[in-house]
Amino acid sequence: MSKKINMEKYFAPDLDKARKRTRNIIEEVRFNLSDAHQKIGYHKTYLIHTYGCQGNVADSETMAGILELMGFSPAISEDQADVIIMNTCAIRENAENRIWGELGRLKAYKRRNPDLILALAGCMAQEENVVKRVLKTYQHVDLIFGTHNIHKIPEYIETAMFSKERVVEVYSREGEIVENLPKRRDHKFKAWVNIMFGCDEFCTYCIVPYTRGKERSRSKEEIIAEIKELAEQGYKEVTLLGQNVNAYGKDRKEDDYTFGDLLRDVNELGIERIRFTTSHPHDLDKKTMEAIRDCNHVMPFFHLPVQSGSNKVLKKMNRHYTKESYLNVLNQLKETVPGISVTTDIIVGFPFEDEDDFNETLDLVEKADFEGAFTFIFSKREGTPAAKYEDLTPEEDKKQRLYRLNEAVNAGYLRGSQRFLDKVVKVLVDGTSKHNDEILSGYSEHQKLVNFKGDPSLIGQIVNVKITVAKTWFLLGEKVD
Repeated sequence: MSKKINMEKYFAPDLDKARKRTRNIIEEVRFNLSDAHQKIGYHKTYLIHTYGCQGNVADSETMAGILELMGFSPAISEDQADVIIMNTCAIRENAENRIWGELGRLKAYKRRNPDLILALAGCMAQEENVVKRVLKTYQHVDLIFGTHNIHKIPEYIETAMFSKERVVEVYSREGEIVENLPKRRDHKFKAWVNIMFGCDEFCTYCIVPYTRGKERSRSKEEIIAEIKELAEQGYKEVTLLGQNVNAYGKDRKEDDYTFGDLLRDVNELGIERIRFTTSHPHDLDKKTMEAIRDCNHVMPFFHLPVQSGSNKVLKKMNRHYTKESYLNVLNQLKETVPGISVTTDIIVGFPFEDEDDFNETLDLVEKADFEGAFTFIFSKREGTPAAKYEDLTPEEDKKQRLYRLNEAVNAGYLRGSQRFLDKVVKVLVDGTSKHNDEILSGYSEHQKLVNFKGDPSLIGQIVNVKITVAKTWFLLGEKVD
């Protein structure tokens, strides 16, 4: 028997509303847990499954922080959990298909424990077709909420727990900024810090602007206060997050404080390593490049998605730059920050891409000399313009293009590794090898994975390692004083 829906909390997503952008001032609100919600989770447990990008990881840390403020504690396994949240990704079709399988699998836990609260959250929940499918087929799902209303989890849990009603509340709007959110950070010395939310780029293949809302920047005061606290707690590395960090501050008209200014301020807060993701090429300015050059704690690594080397395809993607302008910006970055490592994202098989277009992409990869790339075959996302584009390229041709692209990309990976051979690099040690407790691994300043022999007491420290072997995807070395 299916639960009835709480109509007071029934807001289904609407892609038409989600694509609208206005000049309205973004509201800033502060999270405060009410007295009524502070003990709901006593003697109960939760589990969060996280899929997708670093933004989702940060969101899951916030969800966990809220639940623990309510009295919940982490569950060891699914069969011991009182609340299970699926924090989902919608960037590609295979990511969604995996979630459908997981939701089906979790139905057995619901049968064994009718009081289990199962929630679907994240970017998938922001899609109209997803919510319709869940309501029709996955009636064991109790809560559906999106990316804009994580701070309302206490209300949703209360309704599902005590009223035994299904809650569907997904906002299709530009979004707001919620401060004072608690976090249960997954890592002891690396932290994610959101500096902005949303995206206004509307690339024709991407669902993110619809699921994450308008570009909206947190105040520098809130960001700095959060990072100061992390420094006081002993964190070694902070990654600044946004769908397009290069656009930070451009929505705040009151001053000219943008991403480059923020990097300089964060550089002075006592964090040894500062990273950031993700960037859009047309918003990368000289101020940001010079900040990376001048700030000794900002790491010499930059992920700069290009997606294609064909101007025809880039225009169809609505990327707002050309192959030539991308390479110009990239060259400026490399001239301003000598030795910086650059990686990228590339899509093959986009509608309208022919063999000549693909060869333009291979040419760009050669000229750009990337040190790595995430490569994908185009995946249609319902609700985006590209989902309606005519696609005449056979699937086998797309796979062959991906194979050829990866050959070129892997050559760049290897060149990027070889330039550190016989050099000493600084490695923030993440942990030990799964197969040998005496082998430690971590990342260099240039985001190279390094393995070396050492004592586990070094985990969480930054150590000097001399590179003795350079492989395509990792480096081997020896610890030196």
